[in-house]
Parts: sequence; structure tokens; C-alpha cells
Amino acid sequence: MSLTRTTFFRQLFAFLLACGASLFIHSCSRNLTYVPEGTPSIIPAPENMEIHEGSFVVSGRTAIYYSPETDAMQANAGYLKNWISKATGLDLATEVYDGSKPHTGNILLRMNDTVSSAGSENYILEAGSKGILISGGGPAGVFYGIQTLRQLFPAEAENPHQAKHAKTRWHIPCLKISDSPRFAWRGMMLDVSRHFFDKEFVKECIDYLAMHKMNRFHWHLVDDQGWRPEIKQYPLLTEVGAWRVDREDLHWNSRPPQEDGEEATYGGYYTQEDIREIVAYARERHITVVPEIEMPAHVSSALAAYPWLSCTGKPITVPPGGVWPITDIYCAGKEETFIFLENVLNEIMDLFPGEFIHVGGDEATKTEWEKCPHCRQRMREEGLKNVEELQSYFIRRMEAFLHANGRRLIGWDEILEGGLAPRAAVMSWRGTSGGIEAAKSGHEVVMSPTSHCYFDYYQGPAHLEPPAIGGWLPLSKVYAFEPVPPELSPGESSHILGAQANLWTEYIPIPAHAQYMIFPRIAAMAEVCWSRSDRKDWHDFSDRLKYHMKRWDEAGINYATSAFHPVMEVSVPESGKRELQVSMEAEMPGTLIRFTTDGSDPGSASEVYKNPLGVASFITLKALGFMGSQPMGMVNSLELTFNLATARKVKLASPPSGAYTGKHSHTLTDGIRGSIRPNDGHWLGFHGIDLSGIIDLEDLTPLTTVRVGLLHKPDWWIFLPKSIRIEVSSDGIDYESYGEADIDPETFESNEETMDFTFSGGQVRARYVKITVENTGLCPPGHPGEGQKAWLFIDEIGIE
Repeated sequence: MSLTRTTFFRQLFAFLLACGASLFIHSCSRNLTYVPEGTPSIIPAPENMEIHEGSFVVSGRTAIYYSPETDAMQANAGYLKNWISKATGLDLATEVYDGSKPHTGNILLRMNDTVSSAGSENYILEAGSKGILISGGGPAGVFYGIQTLRQLFPAEAENPHQAKHAKTRWHIPCLKISDSPRFAWRGMMLDVSRHFFDKEFVKECIDYLAMHKMNRFHWHLVDDQGWRPEIKQYPLLTEVGAWRVDREDLHWNSRPPQEDGEEATYGGYYTQEDIREIVAYARERHITVVPEIEMPAHVSSALAAYPWLSCTGKPITVPPGGVWPITDIYCAGKEETFIFLENVLNEIMDLFPGEFIHVGGDEATKTEWEKCPHCRQRMREEGLKNVEELQSYFIRRMEAFLHANGRRLIGWDEILEGGLAPRAAVMSWRGTSGGIEAAKSGHEVVMSPTSHCYFDYYQGPAHLEPPAIGGWLPLSKVYAFEPVPPELSPGESSHILGAQANLWTEYIPIPAHAQYMIFPRIAAMAEVCWSRSDRKDWHDFSDRLKYHMKRWDEAGINYATSAFHPVMEVSVPESGKRELQVSMEAEMPGTLIRFTTDGSDPGSASEVYKNPLGVASFITLKALGFMGSQPMGMVNSLELTFNLATARKVKLASPPSGAYTGKHSHTLTDGIRGSIRPNDGHWLGFHGIDLSGIIDLEDLTPLTTVRVGLLHKPDWWIFLPKSIRIEVSSDGIDYESYGEADIDPETFESNEETMDFTFSGGQVRARYVKITVENTGLCPPGHPGEGQKAWLFIDEIGIE
């Protein structure tokens, strides 16, 4: 079951149109050179690699031998045979190796006791002119050796249409690689609740992990917006909970709920046969699927199917978009809730044989628990002091149930609140503090902080990127992640199982977009998880990654080239000189930046950026990254205005709020107009408070207009102010009114736009300009945040 065909193509068209098709559809070069030059580019970086002279030729006469200790070894041989067949068109024979036959001219896969003593995922790959030997500590180690062998083939081998090259002699360089992983948990999470992805794309994601030697696929199957796994005992979970009303043409956070008479047509679910197929597919690639069945919150899809699971029992529908705060949660006081969840988990455990079951546990707003007589009775009976301890009770019960069935519970770090269940593991997402606390108390931890692991964040300049939930996570920051915090002792550090990337999909409706958010950051995360920290080198990784991009081109993978985009930063010189300085830098080492100042797109003959540019007038600057003569990524453009306020510092009565503090002290006067995206770094945000600021023009200056830029974006709880007042002064003490305006925010209630409010109070001479912008105060009635503090967003003050 899947998205409707009409909706899918509508989303695809809108996605490409909004973001620029050239960004997402890569044209692949087909200069077929079958012998790679230089040192092999292996990701993740192997522990040890020795390069020798010569090469081994894979031809139609090559056979694959395998030692028959386990069925997994036969599966490894079959995997390699199938991949080589797709890559080269060669149909290699596979045979059991009994030790008596020589393997000259062939590929041998075998288990090795010496290697296994160091770990089942370790491997040694030896390629000589007479054959290739992959020895693994276990079948998984052999499989990882196969993935390294795959990377020794030229990039063109990744092209699924290479069968026509069956007569080509494929050369593998002679070398020896000894390798082992740093961490036992090397994972990625895919959210299929916010948008449903069919089983074929789920398999593709598993393949992405396999090619990078990652071994955990965390499958986020349940959330407010959709229940995805078939549960035979509770058929309404998929008949009702898997479908929501189609609001895909609206912003995620501004989708009204389903109305009476509307049909829920958007969504899908996985049958138990689908799930078994996917789990088996992952097992063949030595990947464990970790299902996540959310509780006690993020379960509106379940409550829509079975309202009696909530505290109120009120009927609800599956939300078509964002929900906040999350108050519709399972009732912790009703015994029926635990019976339901145990029955669900029994079927889940039958489908997923892995050790861990993820139960979520995050973002539960417990206001209904505080009012619920069942929950209050439970708290009295169990001697619980507050609803946080009630959540701990909830998780402890589920942990005991899973433990009694031979499984282990893992949850987001909120499960620490109120006391952690005795055998639970923690996935730390709200920074690393939860993971540190859990490790210090002897619990196992998977590090997955938003700062380094959330692949739904932007990875380049926001205006060049497809829609994202917010935040900024470039490739280099992923690569810089260190999963073991320095606060931990060696003994405590042993509780860090590893790390995991997360792809939440609120803003990611289709596979092409998901691919773009995963690649190339998955390669960086793979090296974080696999390679020793002292082996990591950003410049070396970048060089290897460029070759892997050729592989992804051939495979048709839709990866981001954001690391090549020139990032422009505007500053004001410390010297006090009244101009703007523009510096440019691309994240990818070795990127050559060419630019223009006349509004035209840069080309291979455009000026090369070397030093910061001084700007003292209106200008349209455009820049593009190049590798040699090859343009990379997209053109970044910057339009700078210049007026009497530009480069002047604004003295604020109160600082801006939260993360919306701009990029520097001149954010309001740096010549850059903020975009429709509140998190583009060019806005100052004020949460429930007013803005009052004074600009010193340094001399008495004739003024004719004052302009104030504002953002109105109710989906983000950002509203126009109640009023704006402009005052001027010659001495900074006595001010007189220059202009004022009262604003009715309801006039713009459903709009989303940037606005300039211009005041023309006639020509006056003044040195100081005081601007007071009154916050509307609270979100209006009918808004999801009704009664809560509103945001005021301001950018760019212009004075003429």
C-alpha cells in the first residue's frame, strides 16, 4: 500500500520546480576508464592498507569459492556473484571451497580463526595477480571485505546498465587491507510515518547502509501521522491509522485536521509479508532492523483507530501535518493500554528477530495524565510523585515485558526522566548529556545528537536547498562528530555502542529528496562509526569522497553537491571603515570559486576569488564553485543594498531570543534582506518581547525615509507587530516622532510573506534614529499556539 500515484507525481513536480531540477538530477559522465589510477579511495577508511604492484583481472573464467561454515557464507557468495553480474555482465560460477582446490585466478571467501579472535566484523582482503582472498572473523566480516572489493572496481561498475561491457577485462589493484570497525552500532534511522516510502525504497536505503559497512537500520514505523506495520490482532491500526487526509499542498505546520465527510487517502502500510521480506533482505547484508513503535506519545494514528487507548477516549483523526504540543497520548492508568501494547509487541517481535526494540518515549506532554482519574489512581497505587515518574513506570513495564521475551528496550533520552528502566539502552538525541548520564550509570548508549546526526537539517545555504525542517548540518560537521564524549572515563566509554544518523521526513515526501538528504552525509557518518578517530582526516576524506561521487553518478544516486557551494559571509571591518566586506568559502577543500558583480552567472573565465571584497554601494554578487574547469553545485547569489543605515551598529535595549540572533552585531544593517525562511541567519527573533533599537549615524544627517523589514509566518508562530514607532534625535537624549503605524495582524492571518514598512516623515536632520516595534504578544485565537508567546522577526533597517 502506498501514496496515491497522483499525489506522488504532484509532489515530485512541485519538488523539482521549487528547488531547481538541475540540483537533483545529475547527468552522469560516461568516460569509461576501467583501471582506477592512484591509491584506492575506500570509504570508510580502512585500518591498514598496503599497495603492491600489479593487478588481478576479473574475467569470465573467474569463479567465486566460499567456505561453507554457515548459510550466510553462501549468501555472501551469492551477493558478490549478483553484484559482479550487474556491474560487469559476467556470470561467475560459485563453488564450495573444501581446501583441496587451488584458488588461482579466482576469488575466495572464507572464515578465519585468526581474524575471528579480533572480532566477527573484522576482515582481511588480499588481492594478488593470481587471485583475491577475503578472510573474515565471521560472515559479516567477509561481507564487509566484499564491500571493500566493490570499491576497488572502477566507478563505472556501479552503473546498472554495464552488461554491454561483458568482454571488458576488469582490473583490481594488488593490495592487502586489514580492517575492523570502531563501534558495534553503526546506524541510520528512516522515518516512514510522516511520509510513507514503499518497500523498494526501504531496500535501497538498506543497500546504502550495506555499501558503507553500516549494520543497523532503525525503522521509525509509528508516529502521529501514520501507523505503518500491519498488526493482525488490531486491523484498524492500518485500516484507519495508516491513512490521513491529503493536505500535501499546504505547509506541514499549517494543515487543518480532517473534516466530516472527507476521505483519508494519503499514506500506506507494510504487510507482515513486506516486513519479513525487508528484514530478510537486510539480514543478507548483515544489517539488523530495529523497529520503533512509539509510546506513550506520537501515537495519534493509533488513537484514531482505537480511541479508548487515550485518557479521554475522544475520537480523533490522523493528523495530516505537524502536531504540537503532543497531548494525545496513551493512557498510563488503564490496564487495557498495556494489554494492547504487549499484544502489538508480540507481533512485532515475531517479525523482527533483532535484540533491540525501540519504544520512542520522546516529547510526551502529560497534561491529560495530570487530569486523568485512571492515571492519578495508578500514581497513588504505585507511590509515584509526578507524571515524569509515571512515564518511567510506563517504560519500566514495557522494558520488563521485552526482557521476559528475550529482547532489550532502547528509547530516546527522555526515558531517563523519572528514572531509567534497569536494562534499557538510551539513544541520545537532545545533545549528548542524556547519553553521558546513561553511560555513567552503566547503561548502553547510541549517540545521535541533533547537532551532528540529523539529516533532515540543511546541508548548505538554505536558499539553495530543498525544504528542510531547519538547523544546519554540513558534511564537514557530520565528519567532525566524536561519539565518545570527553567527560567519560575509559570504563564509562565502553558503554557507548556507537552512533546513528536520523532522517525525519516531515519535509521529505519522495525518494529523490530522501536520497539528497542522505548523500553524501551518510559517507561521513560511516567513517565516524567505522574508522578509528586517529585515522580521520577531513582533507583525505574529501579527496576520497570526490571519487565516490563518480560512483554515485553511475549508480544514479541523487546526492547533494552542497559542499561545493560558495558560502558568502558579510561583515563590517573592525577598522570602522563604512563598508561591507564579503568573504567566500566552499566547504569542500580544493574548490575554486569564480564570481561576478554584474548579475551574470559565473563561468570558467570569470574572476577567481582570492580575498574579501569591499562593498560600498548596491551590488549583485554571484559565485560558483569549480573543480578544475568543471562547475560544481549551484550558483549562489547575494544582493547587497547600501544606505545611510548600512554598516551601522544597532544598539538594542533587549537581546534577541533563542537561536534567532543573526550572524553578527550588524544583522539589521548588513545590506542583506532576510528570506522567507526564518532560520536563514539573517533575522533577529524576539519571543514575546518588543524590539527597541537606536542607530547612531555619527553626524547630523538629512533623512527622508526609514524602512523596517518584518516577517509574517504564522506556521512558525511569527506574527506582525502591534505597532511600529520611529523617533529621531540630534543629541540622543530628546527624541521626536518621525512616524508610527498600528498594525492589525489578523489582516495577514493566513499569509506568509516578508514585508517592508516605510515611514516618510518629511526631510529632517538627525543623528540618532530610534525604532520601537511592539510584539503582538500572544498567538491569536484559533492558532495552534493560541495563548502562547508570539515571535517577532525583524531584518534590515534602511534609512535614506
